[in-house]
Amino acid sequence: MKNILLTTQYDGTDFCGWQCQHECRTVQETLQNAISEVTGEEITLYGCSRTDAGVHAAKHVSNFKTNSNIPPERFSYALNVLLPQDVKVLCSEETHMDFNARFKAKSKKYRYCIQYGPAPQALWNRFAYYSPKVPDIAKMQQAADAFVGEHDFRGFQASGGTVKSTVRRIISCQVVQMAPNVVAVEIEGTGFLYNMVRIIAGTLLFVGIGKIPAESMAEIIASGERKRAGKTLSPCGLMLMEVNY
Repeated sequence: MKNILLTTQYDGTDFCGWQCQHECRTVQETLQNAISEVTGEEITLYGCSRTDAGVHAAKHVSNFKTNSNIPPERFSYALNVLLPQDVKVLCSEETHMDFNARFKAKSKKYRYCIQYGPAPQALWNRFAYYSPKVPDIAKMQQAADAFVGEHDFRGFQASGGTVKSTVRRIISCQVVQMAPNVVAVEIEGTGFLYNMVRIIAGTLLFVGIGKIPAESMAEIIASGERKRAGKTLSPCGLMLMEVNY
């Protein structure tokens, strides 16, 4: 038996998220079906992150165990023949038998894109939230610095979260110009609460357009009050960029 690691890229627009759901198109089920067809085995695929409906991934990591004699590096070629255009395997490789993509991750990096200006850009509509107002990127970065470190982020969690602790550690939080009229919030952390990145992005956008003072961000985080943060931005702008093990 071998443990195969897949690095996968997908456009999440037309998926109901990563995790298998009843009568709903998901990335996990799409991949599992393709793997089962290639191997002739019943496959369980373990993913690094259960991304929500509409969320994308540049380098999503997953793994499965198989008795197939297909060379590990050839799985990507075999699977991509069967997979639809909105999900592809970038590479496949053998890993050690105790590796689990979900439980072994040390940190994850996300990117949230925001396009702005007088009209939305057609080429960014599937991958960026639209704001008609032009944000002040310098003020957004000033506020972003307050998120770095270990904090109780209970005020940046959507309702429905069931975790025991809301303390999380953010390694970096950067606001960068991605393209003309497109700004991105790039954030890396050891773990995230439910919709935490989308709420942080919404809060920083509110700072950029003058709805929240940049200098108040540390106080807002410490308060733990959801109502003081910005709104939860739509899933289209969120992309899982990288997982570190």
